[in-house]
Amino acid sequence: MASSVNDFDLYRPSEEHDMLRDAVRSLAEAKIAPYAAEVDEAARFPQEALDALVANDLHAVHVPESYGGSGADALATVIVIEEVARVCASSSLIPAVNKLGSLPVILSGSEELKKRYLAPLAKGDAMFSYCLSEPDAGSDAAGMKTKAVRDGDFYVLNGVKRWITNAGVSEYYTVMAVTDPEKRSKGISAFVVEKSDPGVSFGAPEKKLGIKGSPTREVYLDNVRIPADRMIGAEGTGFATAMKTLDHTRITIAAQALGIAQGALDYAKGYVQERKQFGKPIGDFQGVQFMLADMAMKLEAARQLTYAAAARSERVALGGGKEDLTFFGAAAKCYASDAAMEITTDAVQLLGGYGYTRDYPLERMMRDAKITQIYEGTNQVQRIVMARNLP
Repeated sequence: MASSVNDFDLYRPSEEHDMLRDAVRSLAEAKIAPYAAEVDEAARFPQEALDALVANDLHAVHVPESYGGSGADALATVIVIEEVARVCASSSLIPAVNKLGSLPVILSGSEELKKRYLAPLAKGDAMFSYCLSEPDAGSDAAGMKTKAVRDGDFYVLNGVKRWITNAGVSEYYTVMAVTDPEKRSKGISAFVVEKSDPGVSFGAPEKKLGIKGSPTREVYLDNVRIPADRMIGAEGTGFATAMKTLDHTRITIAAQALGIAQGALDYAKGYVQERKQFGKPIGDFQGVQFMLADMAMKLEAARQLTYAAAARSERVALGGGKEDLTFFGAAAKCYASDAAMEITTDAVQLLGGYGYTRDYPLERMMRDAKITQIYEGTNQVQRIVMARNLP
């Protein structure tokens, strides 16, 4: 699915991408949307979404063909996440976090690790999560305390990881741990930990404002003994791999934000044509029209920035250099999530009292949008990243 892009082009979807969007939208509306409200209300994992995505090979489209995957390019992955998020943000974290968790293996893992862990992911036999944050290491991820101590042909891991998406459901976890405390970020290494490894356990699901269908838990590592060949890359390169991963995957959070915002705008557009006050649809009033125009403008600007970032992500993946990816990934995530929060808030406003009730989907979309400003680096951190990497 990879496409070549000229240096100054925005990443315009090809006919193949448009066909993919239509297919994912139809699937999402038929197989995922009917369960979205109940998944949120019950705060349960969206198994129906996982089953539908796996059945249609849409759960991890980024996995290269050489490991049994679809080999989708960065924009195709964005489109899948965007269209699923349009109806259910929790469900969109299935393809998004599968990429987040497995990308370190793709970027830095040995061939043996890639074959061992990417093939089951591509088949839908396993999901992948990403363990970077800790109770005392959030924005300052290099301050982590989880340790990995060498013991012959093994490493023994001890520590706690917090805010881990899909924890307890995923079979595989990319875990960052300190192997040399004296070197700070250059003393951090990455490992693949399996759910079945002795000493791995999980905390209770967090009770959250939004994305309630995606379990967020602590991951406890209590003398977890794993073979040394499960290290991703060389010792001490884990933090660099983690940051390279986020350069690519912040774009998937932008995609999630786009989808949430698009779902809210679509619903609001339909509502204002049906709702009548003063003898005519409220959509005929100029004040409402201005709100809709601003919402659509912000959404399209966010989409273009996200697709441009996806272009750079793809070129970097193909060996095309840095391509200002750090700046563009942070900018796309920051701008799209801010836009999603504004758009969903305005959509709730357009429905008035109805927008504030659970009988309508907009209050859920507004709650779901908030997290996109926080995870994979808060938007305050994104602005620091952008300032340090101005193109």
